[in-house]
Amino acid sequence: MAVITISRQVAALGDEVATAAAQKLGYKFIDRKQVEHRIVELGFPQEKLSKYDERRPGFFASLAKDRDEYLNYLQLAVLEAASKGNCILIGRGSFIILEELQNLLALRFVSPDDVRMERLKNEFSWNDKQARTRIDESDTNRRGFHKSFFNLENEDPQHFHLVLNTGILSIDDSVRVIESLVKTLITPEKEEAGTKRVQDLLRGQQLVNQLLYTYKYSISFLRADVRDNSVTLQGIADSQAIVDRAVESATKLLPSCAVTSAISIVQRH
Repeated sequence: MAVITISRQVAALGDEVATAAAQKLGYKFIDRKQVEHRIVELGFPQEKLSKYDERRPGFFASLAKDRDEYLNYLQLAVLEAASKGNCILIGRGSFIILEELQNLLALRFVSPDDVRMERLKNEFSWNDKQARTRIDESDTNRRGFHKSFFNLENEDPQHFHLVLNTGILSIDDSVRVIESLVKTLITPEKEEAGTKRVQDLLRGQQLVNQLLYTYKYSISFLRADVRDNSVTLQGIADSQAIVDRAVESATKLLPSCAVTSAISIVQRH
C-alpha cells in the first residue's frame, strides 16, 4: 500500500499524469472535486469553500475562525483518503499533511513557462496575455495557500521525493517513473509503518474535530498527537477548566488511550 501525493503547476500535466498513473497502478485517484465534496460533507459550509480552497485567503478571511475550520476538515478529508491506501491525492497541501507516512511518495510536476502557455492557449483558445495571466494567478494562489496554511514554500524541492519536468517527460514517461519509484521505494516494512501512522493521525484529527465542532471547546490551534495508546493535546486555551473538560471528553472518545495535556493557558484581558 503506497500513498502518492502530487503537487503541480498549472498546465504541468499533474492531473493527467495522476489519472494515467492511477489506471496503471490500480490506485484510486482522489481529485479536487472529491476532496471538496468530502470537506463540505464533513461540515464545512459550501458557500465559504471558495475563499480557501487552494488559494491564498484574503486578509480578513485569513484571520477568521473559518480558516482554521477549513484546515481541520481538509486534513481530515486527506487523512481519510490516505488511510484506505493505494491512492493518489493531488494538491491541497496533501504532501505536507501526510509527510510523516513512511509509505508516502511525494511528487511535484513542473514545466517551463513557455510550454505551459502553449498548453493553455491550445486548450482554451487564449492569447498570450490570457495564458500569462492564468499562470501568474495560479502560481501566486498556490504559493499563498501553502504559506498561509502550512507556512512553507510549495516550490521548494526538499519537500518531494522527485520533481518531474513535463516539458521534457511525456505522460507515459512520467507514469513509468512513478511505477518504478513505487516498486523501488515502498517496501513491505514501510507499508506497515505508514499504515499504522496514518491511522493514528486520522484518530487524532477526528478527535480534534469532535472537541472543536461537537463539544465546541474554545481551544485555539488544537492538535492531538496520537501514538499507539497515548494522546497528547496541544493548543491554547484561556482557562484550566476548558482544558480539563477537553481531556475528560477525549478520554471518553478514546477510552483505550491515556490522554495528557500540553495545552497552554493564556488568559485574555
